Amino acid sequence: MNKDWLEKDFYKVLGVDKGAPADEIKKKYRKLARELHPDKNPGDAKAEERFKEVSEAYDVLSDDKKRSEYDEARTLFASGGGFGGGRFGGGGFGGPGGFGGGSTYDFGDVFGSDDGGLGDILGNIFSRGRGGGRTARAPRRGQDVESEITLGFDEALNGVTVPLRLASDAACDSCHGTGARAGTVPRVCPNCEGTGQTSRNAGGFAFAEPCAACHGRGLLVDDPCPTCKGSGRGISTRTVQARIPSGVKDGARIRLKGKGAPGERGGPNGDLYVVVHVTPHAVFGRKGDNLTVTVPVTFTEAALGGQVVVPTPGGGTVTLKIPAGTSNGRTFRVRGKGVPRKDGTKGDLLATVDVHVPTALSDEAREALQKFADATADDDPRKSLLSDAKVS
Repeated sequence: MNKDWLEKDFYKVLGVDKGAPADEIKKKYRKLARELHPDKNPGDAKAEERFKEVSEAYDVLSDDKKRSEYDEARTLFASGGGFGGGRFGGGGFGGPGGFGGGSTYDFGDVFGSDDGGLGDILGNIFSRGRGGGRTARAPRRGQDVESEITLGFDEALNGVTVPLRLASDAACDSCHGTGARAGTVPRVCPNCEGTGQTSRNAGGFAFAEPCAACHGRGLLVDDPCPTCKGSGRGISTRTVQARIPSGVKDGARIRLKGKGAPGERGGPNGDLYVVVHVTPHAVFGRKGDNLTVTVPVTFTEAALGGQVVVPTPGGGTVTLKIPAGTSNGRTFRVRGKGVPRKDGTKGDLLATVDVHVPTALSDEAREALQKFADATADDDPRKSLLSDAKVS
């Protein structure tokens, strides 16, 4: 757990309430990430900084364990770091009801034990003073990164590898993370002797806090790097080849393990989540693992039967046999011409008949149809409809 968590309101950064559910936090993060992404705001330093803040906040609040630790720590220290008169009873550590006397207690000793309880929750917040102990920062997993892509209908069916340009926090290219101008090096901070922390006495006890002189780095930069202004950090852009599997649906969220932001101090990389949008097709639709297509047929084909050629995805065709007397809206199943599945099989193509009624007739066609009508005058399709509708 980072020490600076106590100083940041991650809920405020994302614009959500403390009790916000996980799906609301995810939805808010995705909205902000799209608006602030460096690719969408080239050269906008404020947008880049805000993008970092939003990503850090989501990294904490999207993880149930991290969020719980963060909430617990913020609750304990909401009043400025004191325990007196609150959770641990009146008087605090140094007064009546506390540990008594005028002795000074180091939070590193109080919370640095390995006996569980508060030590497990806050053990990474506090460290021991200058006399040694835990000063090294543990490896940290890189942040998860989310991106969006839009695929064509055929690309989504067959699968595709697409390049994604990602931006993440990294060491400054000019100073390689030192924060100092090229040709110079930082010096050890004389205030904290390079530990990055100092002890502050607060009414009978002391606790470690980031050094005010070096801001916790343990080093001072006399001649800052002009690129990163002495921070040692910059934005790294890289291209990732993302493999999108065949049969992916519109709105699918694909996880690519280890393709997210690089870890810190030897920690593993985060994951990359790719949200897929699929462009609609002019002919085909999709229903689960099946594809749909509407097939226009003539009145005579529907009445007398026949064979019609039906398109399939990828430019192929199949011949569909229409039996005599086929009604409008009837659906035929063409097996194995649908969406590829994970097990290697495919769904089906559902072809729905749409009987085409001509809007303009020649005299010859009109005469032929009139003869047909006369020949089938006794075949009234509405006869049962009218009789069933009579009120008894």
